[in-house]
Amino acid sequence: MQKVYNFSAGPSVLADEVKLQAQKDFLNFNGSGMSVTEMSHRSKWYEDINNEAGALLRELMGIGDDYYVLFVQGGASTQFEAVPLNLLVKGKADYLVTGNFAEKAAKEAQKYGDIRIAASSKDKAFTYIPDLDTVEFRDDIDYVHFTMNNTIFGTRFTKFPKTAAPLVTDMSSNILSEVVDVNRFQLIYAGAQKNIGPAGVTIVIVKKDAIDHPMAICPTMLKYSTQAAADSLYNTPPCFSVYMSMLTFRWLKKLGGVAEIQKINEYKAGLLYDFIDNSSFYTNRVNPADRSIMNVPFVTPSPETDAKFIKEAAANGLVSLKGHRLAGGMRASIYNAMPVEGVKALIDFMKKFETENR
Repeated sequence: MQKVYNFSAGPSVLADEVKLQAQKDFLNFNGSGMSVTEMSHRSKWYEDINNEAGALLRELMGIGDDYYVLFVQGGASTQFEAVPLNLLVKGKADYLVTGNFAEKAAKEAQKYGDIRIAASSKDKAFTYIPDLDTVEFRDDIDYVHFTMNNTIFGTRFTKFPKTAAPLVTDMSSNILSEVVDVNRFQLIYAGAQKNIGPAGVTIVIVKKDAIDHPMAICPTMLKYSTQAAADSLYNTPPCFSVYMSMLTFRWLKKLGGVAEIQKINEYKAGLLYDFIDNSSFYTNRVNPADRSIMNVPFVTPSPETDAKFIKEAAANGLVSLKGHRLAGGMRASIYNAMPVEGVKALIDFMKKFETENR
């Protein structure tokens, strides 16, 4: 079997240790005689998975008892509507638009209330984060929404909006990659398929006192109160995705937790950015102060050379490097499970390709 390094933005790389444990459990999980893919979500075996996954996530992120941890379906995109449907009590919210998914979140929310774009970086192709010290937020709003890490364009927030309003954030592509004070937020949501597990489950971390006043039109399945009352088991959950997330949480805890993986992530990103910055062949267009440590976009001198790079990289076991259609070029997604060796292998190939294509 050819060994490859998978730089996909999602579904993305999983740790070998996690995949090997899933392989071991697949036919007979925990003595049940069944695979997790076929057991009842009402069984004691799955109840244990659900409980352990929630407890481990609480431990890793320092989530207090004043928050619910929910495992729901529909991806982060469903939360673009679930958030306003549950949290728009006064009917107003301010949004920061710093990428494609942030823009989509604002557009969906505008169906349900007075949604204002407080700041945007679209004017420069989402290559920077607006200066939060200059952003004025309204006083009478339900929340401020922002996307903490922008997968497509490779930016991230390194500080949070200054506002008296509650903060809501999409952490789909940076959850568990760096230490974040959960207490700063009313709600955090994240699709699992970028940094936790396979597609299918979405994590919602929400203040307990924030879920009791959904809009009358909010569908039952999108009410946080529905999911909280049923401990995320209102209907059949994405059982295997939750199980795989649990294995990833175990793996991360074994590594030393979020603080330790943050050091590794910063080291990996530093290696790649340093190489790009010292090259006259490759370019990263993102404002250096706003660069993501999870998603690193870059280009060569021409689109034709970009295409050649992607093709030859794949032939050398470096796969899924093609950038998003909105950004072009290449994008290396170096999530938690991407080993340092993978980043070093990419840099070695980049050096070779540059020499051969100048």
